[in-house]
Amino acid sequence: MSAEIARLPPRRDRAPRHATDLGVVGPEAAAPPGAPHAVYLQSFAVRYEYPVCFTEHLFAPGNPVFRDTLRRREPGRRHRFVVFVDGSVAASFPSLAHDIAGYASCHADAIELAAPAEVLPGGESVKNDPALVTRLQHWLVDHGIDRHAFVVGIGGGAMLDLVGFVAASTHRGIRHVRVPTTVLAQNDSGVGVKNGVNAFGVKNLLGAFAPPFAVLNDADFLRTLQPRDKIAGMAEAVKVALIRDRDFFDWLEASADALRACEPAAMNRMIRRCAELHMRQIAHGGDPFESGSARPLDYGHWSAHKLEALTAHELRHGEAVAIGLAIDTRYAVQLGMLRAGGDDRVYALLKRLGFHLWHPMLEARDATGHLLLLRGLQDFREHLGGELTITLLRELGVGEEVHQMDGDEIVRALAWLRQREMGA
Repeated sequence: MSAEIARLPPRRDRAPRHATDLGVVGPEAAAPPGAPHAVYLQSFAVRYEYPVCFTEHLFAPGNPVFRDTLRRREPGRRHRFVVFVDGSVAASFPSLAHDIAGYASCHADAIELAAPAEVLPGGESVKNDPALVTRLQHWLVDHGIDRHAFVVGIGGGAMLDLVGFVAASTHRGIRHVRVPTTVLAQNDSGVGVKNGVNAFGVKNLLGAFAPPFAVLNDADFLRTLQPRDKIAGMAEAVKVALIRDRDFFDWLEASADALRACEPAAMNRMIRRCAELHMRQIAHGGDPFESGSARPLDYGHWSAHKLEALTAHELRHGEAVAIGLAIDTRYAVQLGMLRAGGDDRVYALLKRLGFHLWHPMLEARDATGHLLLLRGLQDFREHLGGELTITLLRELGVGEEVHQMDGDEIVRALAWLRQREMGA
């Protein structure tokens, strides 16, 4: 078995700033005797590093990737782990739990499966049940899973969000290994640092920035996905290409037919390049834990998140993102930011990939006549901490941040999209 591992580039630590530089007392200095006030500025840096591995047949006894991943920091120890499996994955791979147990037995000198694999529901609804979070936390405690053991999540992005949050919030952080099983999770959400669940009607309201211990992408898990789910994951590739990599966008255009047919070679290249660009943004974008208001990787998402909720998640996340990309690209053309014709190219690519870019809930209004979709801007503002920051396109491959959006122009963009999709 062969495996390709991409590691995040090492971080260049900056020289620490001392409190004395700011006119306050640093840890190495003492306040004058009798001083009524003293301010100490605590400053330290923490380096994060985790492997993102691409392999096949992860739990085949001869594949060393899983064993080596758990041992990479402490090769002399025998490491305990537990596994949560997405229900849809368990149904598609009936022998998976047996394979995991067999793998652990074959490598018993290095790893120990602390309990049989636990099967959980999949899909976005799994993030809507607070009682499930508590139950899983209790399950980890009951099985003696501590900060030196591992919680392995195998599933789609929503289920991995849940398991990541459970791991991050138990014992203040248990080592978490993600095994994404969908296109969307392998090329986007699975390689990032965010975990969370939905609460009070808001997507990902409760969560944590907790980098995984490792991400293990097994191409074999994509084999049983329905075409709709494979195509939905391509929206994130279009998104990151539009804001970060014009050459990748050109390649997506040239490869659209192969991607729509889900040809393995094209899918693998698309997934890996998309994952690389997301990793680069996290490592070098300057704000991996989103302490500021900018969120370039959420291009097209302000409307997508709202549309998911308005459709009660009838739309897949990627399907809603594709619609959001079309809206925001057209909006940028209307404002004169993006050269005319860019909207046509993005729309044409999304259609060639197989997306339907309209849903009746885009025009839903409340009792006062206000467009419900526009509430997504307010939700986005609140999630960002009060300042609205939206990424739009300056050109294909180049994003630019703006801090306001015009409701009338959004309505015009929706009318353009509706006419394209519905002919009226």
